[in-house]
Amino acid sequence: MDLHSLEAFLAVAETGSFSRAGEKLFLTQPAISKRVSNLEQQLATALFDRIGRDVYLTEAGELLKIRATRIVNDIRDAQQTVVQLNEDKVKELCMACSHHIGLHYLGPILKTFSTANPDALLDVRFMESEQAIDALLKREIELALTTIPSPLNRALIGRTLWSDKLHFVVAKDHPLAQKQGKLRLNQLASVRAILPDKFTTTFQIIEQTFQNHHIPLNRVLTVNYLETIKELVKHSLGWSLLPTSLIDDDLYTLEVDRVQLTRNLGIISHRKRTPSRGVRHLMEIAESASKQN
Repeated sequence: MDLHSLEAFLAVAETGSFSRAGEKLFLTQPAISKRVSNLEQQLATALFDRIGRDVYLTEAGELLKIRATRIVNDIRDAQQTVVQLNEDKVKELCMACSHHIGLHYLGPILKTFSTANPDALLDVRFMESEQAIDALLKREIELALTTIPSPLNRALIGRTLWSDKLHFVVAKDHPLAQKQGKLRLNQLASVRAILPDKFTTTFQIIEQTFQNHHIPLNRVLTVNYLETIKELVKHSLGWSLLPTSLIDDDLYTLEVDRVQLTRNLGIISHRKRTPSRGVRHLMEIAESASKQN
């Protein structure tokens, strides 16, 4: 099995068509067919069922797809790493970043990186931690600057750069802000909560906290971005859990008895993926920047 044959096989598996696979790889359809046919001869088994114009993976094809994806990714990683190690300049960097880190931390980090590597091609994708982790596992990106969930997938490595204290907040004119002393967690249960999506790490932190106290978390309005949540809270639409960096004079911080929450922000990378020169450089810059905050 050679790399070109595996790439042709994966292109057909992904597109469901020999012609579309050819377009993706800038090859003719006969060239794709020949490469797949050679692969099938080497393995002595059919990898696709061809029914009219439709193409379907056989059971053997499904099994090969998993291994072939891993093999092709490993070879591409090796090629990229070797090329960059043999060059003085960083050629490219493909990474993900959460919106929160993008707003509060990313600017100075990328400025330092770009100044040192002016010709580097930057591919920065803004996504939540769950999407970033999925992209890392699929090797679509090299690293992610995002919230580090607990537990973290064993295939990944997390490096905490910032510890984000989380605060229960409401608007200054909200009824909860008028109560004296510390609140009990169950006093929040009957009031609308405005929280991030249920699959986010921040939501899971608060959900686990309520579960640990055997209190249901029922009245929840989910909103994608923390900055949007802050605006809704300011208009007295409910309480939320926000990091210190978003707290200002428009919000009232609630003290909740026996509850102190934090989340870890930092770098997540693939345990088995050799970091490129660009990844190593950005990690160094980010770690240095975190020590100055």
